[in-house]
Amino acid sequence: MARMGKGWAKGLTAATDARIAAAAAGHRGKRYRPRKTNGVLRRSGPLDWSPGLAYVVGLLATDGCLVSGRTQIAFVSKDLGQCVTVLRLLGRSNEIRESKTRVGSVAYRVQFGDAELYRWLLTIGLSPRKSLTLGALRVPDEHFLPLVRGLLDGDGSIINKVYRADTGAPRPYYWEYLQTRFVSASIAHLTWVASALQRIAGITGYLHRNGTTSAGNPMYELRYGKPASIDLLQLLYHDADAPCLERKRAIWSSYAARHAVGPARMKLRSS
Repeated sequence: MARMGKGWAKGLTAATDARIAAAAAGHRGKRYRPRKTNGVLRRSGPLDWSPGLAYVVGLLATDGCLVSGRTQIAFVSKDLGQCVTVLRLLGRSNEIRESKTRVGSVAYRVQFGDAELYRWLLTIGLSPRKSLTLGALRVPDEHFLPLVRGLLDGDGSIINKVYRADTGAPRPYYWEYLQTRFVSASIAHLTWVASALQRIAGITGYLHRNGTTSAGNPMYELRYGKPASIDLLQLLYHDADAPCLERKRAIWSSYAARHAVGPARMKLRSS
């Protein structure tokens, strides 16, 4: 008697079941095009690096999570647009859920199953419960800067303020402050970011400890001062169409416009 119902085909092959043989014959010789979601192609072959995927990896390395025991990926952000961007760049249309944080603010979460992407992320250096163990990410040099832009949008910040110097002089003296920061509970990860930026772009930052996490683990910060920040942000935002968190890019754009900072003139040391 032929099997029926859910899972009927388990263990059967074209050689042992006429229905499977007929289905296989119906597909033989046909070519299929990848589907589109909101104009973004779904994957039709093996995963490969691209500027968009590199940016998503940077976001997942900071605000994302590989769910333990399941081939599911989660991403949480206070910015709804970030969740929309992650889904768009991955060619997905999953639901974005809204929730309240411990302090009463709103956060947005997207979670989806993708065994191929999950396993690929494992091969490049991500892992479940990565906060304290994240290290170097195996990214080609040509896609490193989009990944850094993702790290910056995840757990980084651009700070631009004007301070009044307390010199006691009759006329006050003001100076403008520009700093780029990356924060992580893993010093190995920030050490890798600093080393790679120095090697690829010749930009030097400095590491220091910056408080503790809610669980009591040390937090670390990678900082870039004004000259280094100008060099770095020119490179990260040279393409006006590149995905990014607009409110962070606006800080740089405002500074660059006020100080007539032109396009990046630096040449990367490695392509």
